[in-house]
Amino acid sequence: MTSEEIAKIRKDYTLNSLNEDDVAASPLIQFEKWWYDADKSGIDEMNAMTLATASSDGQPDARIVLLKAFDERGFVFFTNYNSSKGAQLAENSKCSLLIFWKELERQVKIIGTAEKISVKESIDYYDSRPDGSKIGAWASPQSLVVAGKAWLKETFEYYTERFKHGKIPKPPHWGGYRVKPSKIEFWQGRPSRMHDRILYTNTTTNNLMAEGWKIERLAP
Repeated sequence: MTSEEIAKIRKDYTLNSLNEDDVAASPLIQFEKWWYDADKSGIDEMNAMTLATASSDGQPDARIVLLKAFDERGFVFFTNYNSSKGAQLAENSKCSLLIFWKELERQVKIIGTAEKISVKESIDYYDSRPDGSKIGAWASPQSLVVAGKAWLKETFEYYTERFKHGKIPKPPHWGGYRVKPSKIEFWQGRPSRMHDRILYTNTTTNNLMAEGWKIERLAP
């Protein structure tokens, strides 16, 4: 495909609008409203989101992770703590999340810091996972170079055999992070690229339900 053909790929956004007078005072309530809309729309993997991190030298990195919980404290995802994202968050806890619901012409950007959740919270979620996913958490040295696909298969089979007679415990290197937002932006696509962008900025509290969030409109 040529650059000219790529340049012709266009979509005008016309489904909804977003006004300052209509949004909730709490970013969590506003997120819940949009989450409910996404759920009703039957979006496939509506909890998929881009996690952007940066190492201590400022090199950015990004990948898709899955949102597994959210409340007044923040937004939770799970991973291998020894992965590249885990190493970057250990060096620099600042990060951002981006959720894009193209079917609704909406995206939510969350800027903040990540911290590990409690071991109990991680165990509670880990115990709810399918056995195959539990084994995968043991078998994959995430982000490291490995000998090949056969090695991964053999390692998976090894842990399958190891844990076949009992409960599969959570690996010590696996668990959750909670992203505590300092800013949350709600983006609604609009015609002629005049998109609606409403920004919530934390001024007095880390509680997503509390008052003290400044609400402003950003230019598209």
